[in-house]
Amino acid sequence: MGHMVGKDIYRKLGKKIDGSTVRVPWTDSLYQILKELYTAEEAELLVKMPYGFSTLEQIEKATAYEKLKLKKLLDGLCDRGLVLDFLWPGGYRYMVSPLVIGIFEFTMMRTGENIDSKKWAGLFHDYLSDGDTFYRANFSKGQKVMPLRALPHEGTIADSQYMEVLDYEKATAIVEDTKKFAVGVCSCRHEKLHLGEKKCDVPLELCSTFGAATAFMIAHKFAREISKSEMLDNLARSREMGLVFCADNVKNDISFICHCCGCCCNALAGLSKFGYPNAVVTSNFIARCESETCAECGDCSKACPINAIEMKPDGGPEIDSRFCLGCGVCAVKCSNGSMRLVRREKRVLYPEDSFERVILQSLERGTLQNLLFANPQSLSHSFMRAFVGGFLKLPPVKKSLMSDTLRSRFLTSMRKGG
Repeated sequence: MGHMVGKDIYRKLGKKIDGSTVRVPWTDSLYQILKELYTAEEAELLVKMPYGFSTLEQIEKATAYEKLKLKKLLDGLCDRGLVLDFLWPGGYRYMVSPLVIGIFEFTMMRTGENIDSKKWAGLFHDYLSDGDTFYRANFSKGQKVMPLRALPHEGTIADSQYMEVLDYEKATAIVEDTKKFAVGVCSCRHEKLHLGEKKCDVPLELCSTFGAATAFMIAHKFAREISKSEMLDNLARSREMGLVFCADNVKNDISFICHCCGCCCNALAGLSKFGYPNAVVTSNFIARCESETCAECGDCSKACPINAIEMKPDGGPEIDSRFCLGCGVCAVKCSNGSMRLVRREKRVLYPEDSFERVILQSLERGTLQNLLFANPQSLSHSFMRAFVGGFLKLPPVKKSLMSDTLRSRFLTSMRKGG
């Protein structure tokens, strides 16, 4: 009986995490992850917590936990990245971490004593490679709003179009516009290292965090603070190594840049291994080869981290426009400058900030009602979640709200709370 009760609370926790910005289908592999990372008491607390960021007082009211005990549990969960805590005006607010970006990354970024990274790597690998269950749940219906977007490498865009590059599309401009930086272990490379699948010589410590998010990363020892010059040096080295820059999928207050390689990155695997071209949002550029100057050496094909470039039998590269990220790695490695980035025919729309991304991402995944009616202990909220959730799942409703025509008005209404 005790075993059944224990498994039931983890099943409820899995459902709670599945109700966030990223869908997390239930499998035995997920159960093993949750059982390893959370005690039954912690799982019970998280199941009772509100969805979205909440004050300690709101969580205390929703869960009926005594405040000192509640704070101790939350502190322990935050130190492991299983709950997020951010300082807002008036004090800290807490939220249950999604699987991505959250539980996986923070777990595999942890270092130090009593850290069983090899076991955790195996557990996450089993879940993420369980067919394409996770990827299918998040990418198979043509979703457009993802946590990551590709940045074009500077100096790879055709000269005639260079002035059209906006600051939020340039890694160095993002850094120059920020005052505080941190760097930590790349969760994907750390995972692959313990699995024996890391084929690159890229350093582990490259995951970059900016601005307000650095306080969380440093406080919980997921990263260490570095200077702006160190951050710029890291960008330069990553460019030379042919890594893809994947940034926070927002225009303003960008909080991170990942330095991704093709052999380790789980996000890029969504494209190259599982075949979902929307696993990472593209830049507003796409690769194009000037055939007149192309040496047909194949360096661009070898450099592409998602295998979107193949050499044609009669010579010259063929670019798969469905998958090309517009990252510019191929152009970086093209010795004679034949491969360049040009503007895409249709401009990619990025969320203005994290608020918009979370709202749109939740809408696409059918979980927006959890943010609107956040208290899982309230019967009225449960009813409204079910009612509104069913309404938002109607294809015409979702299609209309995500359309370019209504998207802006919908987001403006959400900001106003009505």
